[in-house]
Amino acid sequence: MSSIRPRVMGILNVTPDSFSDGGLHASIERGLAQAMRLIGDGADILDIGGESTRPGAEPVAVHEEIARTAPVIAAVHARWHGPISIDTMKPEAARAAVAAGATIWNDVTALTYSPDAPQVAAELGCDVVLMHMLGEPRSMQVEPRYADVVAEVRDYLAGRAEAAMAAGVAREKITLDPGIGFGKTIEHNLALIARLGTLAELGFPVLLGASRKRMIRNIDPSATEAGDRLGGSIALALEGARRGASVIRVHDVRETVQALAVQAAVAAAAR
Repeated sequence: MSSIRPRVMGILNVTPDSFSDGGLHASIERGLAQAMRLIGDGADILDIGGESTRPGAEPVAVHEEIARTAPVIAAVHARWHGPISIDTMKPEAARAAVAAGATIWNDVTALTYSPDAPQVAAELGCDVVLMHMLGEPRSMQVEPRYADVVAEVRDYLAGRAEAAMAAGVAREKITLDPGIGFGKTIEHNLALIARLGTLAELGFPVLLGASRKRMIRNIDPSATEAGDRLGGSIALALEGARRGASVIRVHDVRETVQALAVQAAVAAAAR
């Protein structure tokens, strides 16, 4: 692996119901304070979301999502000029976020939620993260099935990248995300991480988001609470880095930055 570590994307959910930190940062003041903590801990990117996409989550009206996210993005942007990502599937929310200072649109539906989403992404000129999800959050974990999960996720994301580029999104602005935990069993998730290089071979940067996810509890049943999954989250981050991820999306920024730095130092010494 390269001695240059992947970029770390710190998660900031300004929601009342996200699976790990719902309700903790659901105000402008608390959201800004947490953002500055994540930046101080070494986050290269901030990913701000106003609608939970945990399994079983209910949709949020776009005006509510904008009211949650845009003021926090504006407040962070006034203090920090690093890259800010809006975690949304709605073009209208993405527009408001970019107007407030976001430069990345992280879309769990890979620009399929709305027919005009690819065109909006092109018009905004922002970077785009295209993620694979089977179904939608309310039902995605109800018996997900694949004939070959790695091939199907790879082919889907290749197709979505082509659709984005056809709409005018520049190739260098596209990142792909296999969508760990989004309509996948533990076996599907492990296969995707083990063969992450297959996705990287498409020639786009790859984002891995496995922080605190339920798959860790599947492996260690004692990790019943999301906060009990730091060790597993770091292990998955290191595996992602080793297998070609360019961005690691995490809750625990300081610990992940340290782990990746040590991994990169050992790799450099090995050469």
